[in-house]
Amino acid sequence: QVQLVESGGGLVQAGGSLKLSCAASGRHFSSYSVGWFRQAPGKEREFVAAMSWSAGSTYYADSGKGRFTISRDNAKNTVYLHMHSLSPEDTAVYHCAARYLGDYDLTSRNSYDRWGQGTQVTVSS
Repeated sequence: QVQLVESGGGLVQAGGSLKLSCAASGRHFSSYSVGWFRQAPGKEREFVAAMSWSAGSTYYADSGKGRFTISRDNAKNTVYLHMHSLSPEDTAVYHCAARYLGDYDLTSRNSYDRWGQGTQVTVSS
């Protein structure tokens, strides 16, 4: 099974951009569907974006459509989240998640069984 480590978070001004990375260790990464979730203080963890392992289909929360892009490089065992036009409402800890050979209901956190520790994203106004 893979282990996941996020990086790329930090402090950015409103309107700025960040690229988050999620490095996976282990085998068969190309057979994992992957997702990004975020959790702000006092709030539940919410879906951000996902990509299925089979067809490479992508899914986005309404809050990120047009601003966020999920991508993956299986040769590098890495998933990315490109974020643009950031606002203070995007401030949260961002977690990547993975599920082996699963491509059902990827917008639900219950669909994933592998999680990273998260990386903090702070957007100042």
